[in-house]
Amino acid sequence: MSRPQLSILQTFGPKTSLPPLCDRVWLIEQGIVRSLTWNAEGQVITVGLWGQGDIVGLPLTRLSPYQMECLTSVMVTEVVFHSQTRYWQTLLLNHLWYSQELFRVVQIPCLAERLLHLLHWLADRFGHQTPEGRLLPPLLTHQQLSEVLGSSRVTVTRLLNTLERQGQLVRFRKRRGETKHRYLASESSRAILLPDLKQLAQL
Repeated sequence: MSRPQLSILQTFGPKTSLPPLCDRVWLIEQGIVRSLTWNAEGQVITVGLWGQGDIVGLPLTRLSPYQMECLTSVMVTEVVFHSQTRYWQTLLLNHLWYSQELFRVVQIPCLAERLLHLLHWLADRFGHQTPEGRLLPPLLTHQQLSEVLGSSRVTVTRLLNTLERQGQLVRFRKRRGETKHRYLASESSRAILLPDLKQLAQL
């Protein structure tokens, strides 16, 4: 499948927003983007998390307001939206599938289980495998996690501590110059190691 003709590669820094384009979409070449909206009370609602090879943009949504926030440094190209080619059909299907997966996660009734599923979903999408489990880089803050889950930052922090005590996850810590897990040694203090679990629902 051939890629669409691309425009000049553009770079955006963390916490900036991709400009909305009415007839074009952004193809993410590098980095992580969060698509979001908010209600009349100003509550942020995360509607998607996107990485390399994904597309985001106004032609893909009917939400208003709608914003595309860069969670990391992001490199994107501006492309014309053509839904008839096989390449574009694959991009659109991926967009739909990831949206449905995230929707399924945020509908889990138990908040602790919802958080753990979200972390595993993020690790599958944006992390990498190590012999000790899946390593999730620090993409979302506790506040952003709470916005995805429809909870509060304080509750998310408390649940992360609980899940760590239960052995469901490990967070990088340096103690006297040593690391508990050698694969976290070069990672940020907010990186999370998710051991391979046979049954996620056992909380």
